[in-house]
Amino acid sequence: MSEPSITRAFVLAAGLGKRMRPVTATTPKPLVEVAGKALIDHALDRAAEAGIDTAVVNVHYLADLVEAHVSRRDTPNIVVSDERATLLETGGGVKKALDLVGTQPFVVMNSDSFWLEGPTPNLARLIERWQPEAMDILLLVAPTATSLGYEGAGDFVMAADGRLERRGERAVAPFIYAGVAILKPELFAGTPDGAFSLNLLFDRAIARERLYGLRLDGQWLHVGTPEAIQAAEERVKASARHP
Repeated sequence: MSEPSITRAFVLAAGLGKRMRPVTATTPKPLVEVAGKALIDHALDRAAEAGIDTAVVNVHYLADLVEAHVSRRDTPNIVVSDERATLLETGGGVKKALDLVGTQPFVVMNSDSFWLEGPTPNLARLIERWQPEAMDILLLVAPTATSLGYEGAGDFVMAADGRLERRGERAVAPFIYAGVAILKPELFAGTPDGAFSLNLLFDRAIARERLYGLRLDGQWLHVGTPEAIQAAEERVKASARHP
């Protein structure tokens, strides 16, 4: 088997998890358990399986708990990016840690990205699909209609070649961002200091026609509220009985 082309990941684990209260009053959202395992461990296990050898994890809310938890892992190698002083949002958090991530394209994962796999693991599929000469960013996207616990209007429309566009103002889009992306460090040139969203980079890539998507094979589970934990666990159990 050939070596994976991407070996580093950044895992977003600094958020406040407000929608998950009261669970997150004492437990940071990345450590909320679904199906017997903390959400961040689901993400890091998938990263390790896909050949990621180093994962940078940012911490802010209940940072000591997250840091202690990930320090017990053997794989991937964990490097903590400390955001205790200021919460920097998704884009600012990654930008602060670029020295830790390195100079090559890398995976960004939300620590609560959670899905049921299809026949081939989706992170491995995403890494295999990555084409840096054509793409600035490659997103894992999930069908809006079949995603559990998601009630929004979707994020993106995808062309036959995988290129993504934002949904129209009043439209419903067939795909949502599944919380996993591959992007290049150089995209952060000319971005704001401090807090900003990765959506800024997504929109810049769309303007250059270099934002692409890969359809998730399986089912995406949006674990955003306390009620969604139970729904996700029931779906996991059902899939174990009827994959």
